Amino acid sequence: MDVQRAVEIFESKDTYKVKLEGEPVWIEHVDQQNGMATVQVGSRPTNTQTVKVDRLEEGE
Repeated sequence: MDVQRAVEIFESKDTYKVKLEGEPVWIEHVDQQNGMATVQVGSRPTNTQTVKVDRLEEGE
C-alpha cells in the first residue's frame, strides 16, 4: 500500500479491510513524511505496532 492510500483509508468514514502479514489491522495513525503507520493488531487496543506503510495490504 502507498502512503496516500493509507491516509485515505484512515480519514474515510467507511470501513476497509487492511492486513499486516495476513492479520487484520486498524490504521490508527499515518506518518506521511516517514512512510510509517501505527496500526492496532486484532481487537486489543493495546496491541499496536508501527510499521512501514508498504507492508500493509488492502483486503477484499
